[in-house]
Amino acid sequence: MQIAENNKKGTVFSSRYRGWRETLFPLLDAAGLGAKLNEQNKILLKPNLVEVLAPPITTPVELAAAIIDYIQDRAPRSELIIGEGCGSLQYDTSHCFQQLGYTDMAASKGIELIDLNQESCVTLTNKKCKRWPQMTLPEILFDLFLISVPVLKAHSLADVTLTMKNMMGAAPPSHYQHGGSWKKASFHTGVHEAVFDLNRYRCADFTILDATVGMAEAHLWGPICSPLVNTIAAGWDPVAIDAYGCTLLNRSWKNIDHIAFANGELGDAEYKLEEVG
Repeated sequence: MQIAENNKKGTVFSSRYRGWRETLFPLLDAAGLGAKLNEQNKILLKPNLVEVLAPPITTPVELAAAIIDYIQDRAPRSELIIGEGCGSLQYDTSHCFQQLGYTDMAASKGIELIDLNQESCVTLTNKKCKRWPQMTLPEILFDLFLISVPVLKAHSLADVTLTMKNMMGAAPPSHYQHGGSWKKASFHTGVHEAVFDLNRYRCADFTILDATVGMAEAHLWGPICSPLVNTIAAGWDPVAIDAYGCTLLNRSWKNIDHIAFANGELGDAEYKLEEVG
């Protein structure tokens, strides 16, 4: 795992949306992703499929398909999987994959789908962490290159849900439901500390943020951004990406605790923007 490429810490690459492939390929090349992918044996694509709800609440399958095309073109020998752990108690992640088009898409491209809620886990400790001094996470996450693909959304509890919060999909319900009405319900207590500590154990190696539309007020309901944001952003630094996402939602990262906590430790919120195309 790498928190950020040293020469790209604090940098966000951004492009106006003009079609998934047309936007992604030059954007990801500009960020230097293609060259890095060639060094990876296994790559995991982590979308946001929190529930069976259509985009822009969840990551569009068309975006995931275009990213897969890019990876298969730039790193044809790397093993590629899609992994997510949904939040609903009513169904498993496989239902999200099926209903949101991922099952058919993955089959057409020869990609394995895994439910992170059901993977074998390891337990880690970090004395610096106040909310999660001990944390249990899927073992597979520590043996691959992780690409997070969140969507641009405000959040009713955590203020925003971007790449750092997208990692909650990896938290196993066996340890983080705790009798709640959602598979990751224990995160609702001290949510900012919880998200920060989670990312201290495992954050994304690279992020592709779908900001083509944007959810303006909440993560599962409410209005979309008006006008549409019409942007895709990418980068190595999860803190920079999240700070940039705050800007797109007309918010300040300094007022969002999990980003402010992470600034200086997991990345640099005072981002530099490089526009592509």
